Amino acid sequence: MPGHPHSVERVLAAPVDLNGPGHYVHWGVVQLSVANLLVIGVMLVVFVAALLLPFPRGRG
Repeated sequence: MPGHPHSVERVLAAPVDLNGPGHYVHWGVVQLSVANLLVIGVMLVVFVAALLLPFPRGRG
């Protein structure tokens, strides 16, 4: 229903429930949330891809 007042809230809602406690990974004194660990992993993949993929070359 497009006129329903909660339709915008459903579209903008997070895909996961953020009201619960977070999940953490512990390595000694280092403690990272799983969400931050995923972001770091994606950043590393993009960095390695930037190193390995060739630059576009112009003509001549």
